[in-house]
Amino acid sequence: MRLGDRLSPRAGVVALLAAASLVLGAVPGDGPPLPERMADTGGGTQLITAEAARTSSTTGRVTWWDRRGGRWVEAGSAPARFGAGGLAEGRSREQGTDTTPTGLYDLPYAFGIEKAPPGTDVRYRPVRQDSWWCQDNGSRSYNRWTEPRPADCRATEAEHLITYGTQYAYAYVIGFNYAAPVRGRGAGIFLHVDGRGATAGCVSVPRDAMRHILAWADPERAPHIAIGTKGGPTAITRY
Repeated sequence: MRLGDRLSPRAGVVALLAAASLVLGAVPGDGPPLPERMADTGGGTQLITAEAARTSSTTGRVTWWDRRGGRWVEAGSAPARFGAGGLAEGRSREQGTDTTPTGLYDLPYAFGIEKAPPGTDVRYRPVRQDSWWCQDNGSRSYNRWTEPRPADCRATEAEHLITYGTQYAYAYVIGFNYAAPVRGRGAGIFLHVDGRGATAGCVSVPRDAMRHILAWADPERAPHIAIGTKGGPTAITRY
């Protein structure tokens, strides 16, 4: 443009925005994919992210990713629900708070009342009439699948899995407080099918999304799940 030429009002706005982008950086959303911005992704080549706006949120988004050619590529995404109490830092979460624990976790195995979706390669346990998940802090089976329920695990402190026909049609165990359970921190945290509303601390997605995730997950690629918020101390990028 020659000295003295004038910009139209619209062209002037475009020019100002372009200049601002050089100072402020790329337009939000144009940056690297979420896994690229995380502190850790578990070391595998598959990752599930479950992100909420803030710790008080009961809804958010689950996305599953593949690492291909040195880059993370989105494989699918679905709306998600979190605990009725929102989200809480996994390392200090307390049982009975209906909060979803934030953090990065492995995915030990899947289970379901219905048959595994076609193409499922992860270990998949069928739910039977005597299948329970023990949440009794006084039991040796705390935060474990039990079949049948042991005498030291009270029925009032355990989930009779087959009674959750909708939620546990398909489920994936989240490795929160699993490898070395800490009493009182929480038990039975899963990725499962949506119920009628917020969860008691799990992450839930629509039924079709759960089927897609189970058929997509490859145990040889060490899938993990990262749960967190968009910002703050529990930001998903910190895990």
